[in-house]
Amino acid sequence: MQLVLEFLDGGLLRLNWFELVLVTLALTHVTIAAVTIFLHRSQAHRALDLHPIPSHFFRFWLWITTGMATRDWVAIHRKHHARCETAEDPHSPQVKGLRTVLWRGAELYIAEKSNTETIARYGHGTPDDWLERHVYSRWSWQGCGVMLVADVALFGAAGLAVWGVQMMWIPFFAAGVINGIGHFWGYRNFDHPDSSANIVPWGVLIGGEELHNNHHTYPTSAKMSTQWYEFDLGWCYIRMLQWLGLARVLRVAPVPRLSGARPAIDLQTLQAVVSNRYDLLARYARATRKAFHGELMRLGLSAPEYARFAGLKKWLTRWSAAMPEAHQQTLAELMGRSGVMKTLIEMRDELAVTWQHAASSRDEMLSHLQHWIARAEASGIQALQEAAARIRSYTPSAAH
Repeated sequence: MQLVLEFLDGGLLRLNWFELVLVTLALTHVTIAAVTIFLHRSQAHRALDLHPIPSHFFRFWLWITTGMATRDWVAIHRKHHARCETAEDPHSPQVKGLRTVLWRGAELYIAEKSNTETIARYGHGTPDDWLERHVYSRWSWQGCGVMLVADVALFGAAGLAVWGVQMMWIPFFAAGVINGIGHFWGYRNFDHPDSSANIVPWGVLIGGEELHNNHHTYPTSAKMSTQWYEFDLGWCYIRMLQWLGLARVLRVAPVPRLSGARPAIDLQTLQAVVSNRYDLLARYARATRKAFHGELMRLGLSAPEYARFAGLKKWLTRWSAAMPEAHQQTLAELMGRSGVMKTLIEMRDELAVTWQHAASSRDEMLSHLQHWIARAEASGIQALQEAAARIRSYTPSAAH
């Protein structure tokens, strides 16, 4: 009995409390790396190919630390992108509420996992070997049991707490924080149609998943950072795997390349605009906000009017469907009083038509772009003229 009590007091490793904290953080970080590298970037979005060694390790690790099947996770995540912030989105805080997604994200995941149509439609291309069919998918909770036994053996009774943290890490941070806060609060590099936001510019704790707006803009990119001040720890791990010959990066977000302004707007210009459309829209958005502040000052508004119009700042460059009805009415009033803002907003929507109408022929798209640039250059509005000049300077790059 004394031996049993001594064993439960410290397990095989007999670590002090500080060492236990460090080990727990290390173990949970391996799980984060498995989710972001294997499940998310490799399996869900095919941004990289993994060698069988890390691929099988990640599958095994996820089995013993989360009990999640690869096909289920991938299917639910792909559906999130395909139906983002609609009633069919499995975990949209815009639809279900932030509190629900943040604290009950795991429940939403389990509920969607039971939707056989979701799994069949979006779960294609995931592992379907003997191990997946007969072990990982069939005995999902038993994997977590293996982890429980290992934690108690290594850390004694404290292993129960270590195991509890491991089991809660992904449900809270991935299912709750990323799916909840990542669509509710943060900064945005790109005015993507949904409400995705970068929580912080340093993707360390959740392996780069903090850069959620970047990801929704370029979902098939293996690298989630896009600005010089952003850091994606998951990308560092991928580069190390690549250096070891254990990973092959397939796609990253395009980096805008500029050259001298083209005198003629041709098919190469069209290709460059489509490839760099999010960079173009981000710059257009910044110029629009700058013009917006200038117009508010020029209109000589009263204090209450200024406060009401200033409330549009957050929504000014969002797609109209995402803007609350009250703000849409305020924006319509502003456009009625400012020809500059009316032109900027209308021409932004017209610019997006260039790449939104996939059914249009290239000649039709090119004609639309040529007409847009001619109007922008003749508008006398600095933001439009700058956008037209940048379009003429883009050099075609590979599609993301």
